Amino acid sequence: QAQLVESGGGMVQAGGSLRLSCAVSGGTFSDYAMGWFRQPPGKEREFVAHITRSGGSSRYAESAKGRFTISRDNAKKTVYLEIHNLRPEDTAVYYCASDYQYVDQVRTTWGEYDFWGQGTQVTVSS
Repeated sequence: QAQLVESGGGMVQAGGSLRLSCAVSGGTFSDYAMGWFRQPPGKEREFVAHITRSGGSSRYAESAKGRFTISRDNAKKTVYLEIHNLRPEDTAVYYCASDYQYVDQVRTTWGEYDFWGQGTQVTVSS
């Protein structure tokens, strides 16, 4: 089983940038596809980004294209989410998730993932 811990959230001004991190322990990190989701206040959890086991390919929600970048460092067992030009509507709890895979498969719903972190709060002020 994997344990995931998100960090890097905080309160930032609109137009700024953040780099969220998700440290993974347990299991073999390079066997996990990784994803990021977020849940704005009063709304349902939504898909943000997915990255393959090797980091060779990624997938983004339409709303995340252009300003969001998912990456991973398998040596550090960490997945990242960079957010640029932050907007107030980006305010949410951001979660990372892992999915053990034998063959690369894109996962865009939270139910397809095996393990989840506790989330990190991102608050964007005007």
